[in-house]
Parts: sequence; structure tokens; C-alpha cells
Amino acid sequence: MMSRIVMKFGGTSVADLEKIANAAQKVQQEVDNGHEVIVIVSAMSGKTNELVGWVKDSAPSGGLYDRAEYDAIVSSGENITSGLMAMRLQEMGIPARSWQGWQVPVQCTGHHENARIDAIPADNMNAAFKSGTKVCVVAGFQGIMADGRIATLGRGGSDTTAVAFAAAFEAERCDIYTDVDGIYTTDPRIVSNARKLNKISYEEMLELASLGAKVLQTRSVELARSYRVKLRVLSSFDEDISDKVGTLVCPEEEIMENLRIVKGVAYSRDEAKVTLLSVADRPGVAAAIFGPLADAGVNVDMIVQNISGEGRTDMTFSCPVDHVALAQEAMQKAKDAGDINFVELVKDTEVAKISIVGNGMRSQAGVASKMFQILADEGVNIRVITTSEIKISVLVDRKYMELAVRALHDAFELAQEA
Repeated sequence: MMSRIVMKFGGTSVADLEKIANAAQKVQQEVDNGHEVIVIVSAMSGKTNELVGWVKDSAPSGGLYDRAEYDAIVSSGENITSGLMAMRLQEMGIPARSWQGWQVPVQCTGHHENARIDAIPADNMNAAFKSGTKVCVVAGFQGIMADGRIATLGRGGSDTTAVAFAAAFEAERCDIYTDVDGIYTTDPRIVSNARKLNKISYEEMLELASLGAKVLQTRSVELARSYRVKLRVLSSFDEDISDKVGTLVCPEEEIMENLRIVKGVAYSRDEAKVTLLSVADRPGVAAAIFGPLADAGVNVDMIVQNISGEGRTDMTFSCPVDHVALAQEAMQKAKDAGDINFVELVKDTEVAKISIVGNGMRSQAGVASKMFQILADEGVNIRVITTSEIKISVLVDRKYMELAVRALHDAFELAQEA
């Protein structure tokens, strides 16, 4: 059997017919190198937002809509791109055909709008390769539920589709083509001397993705780590597709340069801090707070319980700004039901999360104190702190976000090679 690779092209890489033709040239290079290729495509840039807008404009005044129909509508963007890509490849003399999620089939579970891939049976596509097809162009972001309805995987879901196919078909690697040429030590738009990384571990990339780095969807990195899929991020607009370009996401043991303590600085601009003042300090109070928040779909991140007196305490947590209204509603309902009792809910919607990430932090003392001193020297006040084995995150006033990112990037010398 010929070796296989997966190539995923994001929306900016297939934004128009000219860019689709450019992507097809890269596919041809891999076919000429002797590979069978599975191409995963996103919708053309801006198309998904347009389709989502149509759904919301068609919804009743209450904003509720049939989520299964939402998936049927929004998934159509990828169907168009896959067909156009297959046609372009055929014009170049390459045996290619398009596949929608239900035709593979990409079997999904969970909920519409945010389904999860359960299995990808290989029989149908293997038969196509066996009959002479060189390229299978698959509509990303979509699959099919057990009841036969179309499902979508959530924003960025084409990344997850690509990694899942790489795992299911035991691909040599999975290349994610986008509008940037790799993964950087931080956002180059904020720090001009941010450095492109040649390699980064699954764990480090997973932390960076979950903390605000937008290059890869978090679920795709989780899947790559679980199945040991070699994942490469590179630019659609770079002529070179050799192993020398882009950033490889791989097991930690394959990275010689992991002596560096901190690998990158991530940020999330649109954070909020919510505090419940004077909550009863008793067993089960945390569950009584965070259970309703989870049920309401609030994505809680950092949590701090303060020490108070006389059987009362304050509970603080962070969440995305657009989840604050959901959190307020959930907490008020829990209070009205008598499940929790607090004096006041205080919200601060003008904060940002800054994080440093690196596998080297596991065995190096003093990283946290250095980070805190750097921020103190710049006059940046820390509101909340949380840590894990390989990351430290803080909440700061949003107006200091870019200053904090630059200061940390400079102090940990991330612009310099290890």
C-alpha cells in the first residue's frame, strides 16, 4: 500500500478559485512524491460566518433555532469547497473525487453544533484508493449522527477532522495549511521579534491552544497526542513544502531543544472575572456553584476560593466575557432555589489572561517568582493566578495585556534560539 498523508486547507487557503488552484498545486506535489492524499477542506473564508448569520436572521425573536437544521445549513460551505477542489485536481489530470461527511461516513456523537467524532470506517475510501483514486477531498467540520442527520464539530472543527483521518488511515503525517508559516513563541502582531518554533510537544501545544493561541483547535491537538499523529503547521503561501518548513507538533522525546524552560507566551483578551461575595463556607458549596454553571454551558477556567470568617467565603472564577450573562442567570436561579446563598455577584469584564508555557517548568524552580517580578516591575497588578505542571496563568487588567506579553517574552529570552 502506498504511503498516505493528510493535507488540511483552512478558509484563507481556499478563499477563492485562485487560492484553491494554489492549494491544488501543493496536493499535486505530494501525489508526484508517491503519496495517496486525503485533503480536508474548510469553507471558503467568510462563508461560515455568512451561513451562521442567515440562520440567526431566520430564527424567531427569542433567538432559538433547530440545531440540526443549523448543522445542515452551516456544513454546506465545506461541501462547496470540496467539490471545487476535486474539480480543479481533475483538470490537472489527477484522479480525485469529493466526499461529504456522511459518505465516508464520519460517525459522530454528542450534540448538534458541537459533535464529536466517534469513528471513521475506512472501507469506502480504501475502495476508492484501490480503484485508482489518488486524492480524496473531504469536507471538513462535519459528520453524521446515528439518526442520519448531518452534524458539525464546532468552530475550528476541520482541524479535528484532519487529525482524525490521519489516525484512522495511519497517515505518515498530517499537514495543516494556514495563513501563517508555523507556531510562534507568541503572537507576532504583538511582539515583532517572536520566533517560529521548529518543533513543539503535544503537551505544550495543547496548553497554548487552550490558553488562547489560535493556530490549532484544542481538540485536534488532544486527538494528535492520543494517536501519536505527527502534525505539521505550515503556510499555504510558501512554495517550499519540505520537512524544513513549518512547525512540527510531536512527542516531547523527539525535541532536542526542550532544554528551554519557557516555550511560549499565550494570551486571551476577552476574559471576565466573576466573584460571589460571602458564600456559605460548607461542604458541597463548590459543587452547588459550578454544577449549575456547567449545566448552563459556562466555560469556567481559573477558580480561587478566598479565606473569610464566620462561616462565609468569597468564590472567584474566570470565564469568557460572552458567558457572563449565562453565569449571572445560573447563579441567580441557584440562589432563588436555595441551593447557594451569596450576598452579591461582582463582575469585571475588563481583564485578560496571560500565560507562560513550557515543559522545562516541570523541573525548574523559581519560574513563577520570576514571572511575578517581571509583571511587578512593569506595574502590572495580578488579579488571579493558576498553575499546572507546565503553565502559569494570571488575570490582569486588559489595558496591560500587550505590555505584559512583551515583557514576559523579552525576560524569558524567547526571541533567541535555545
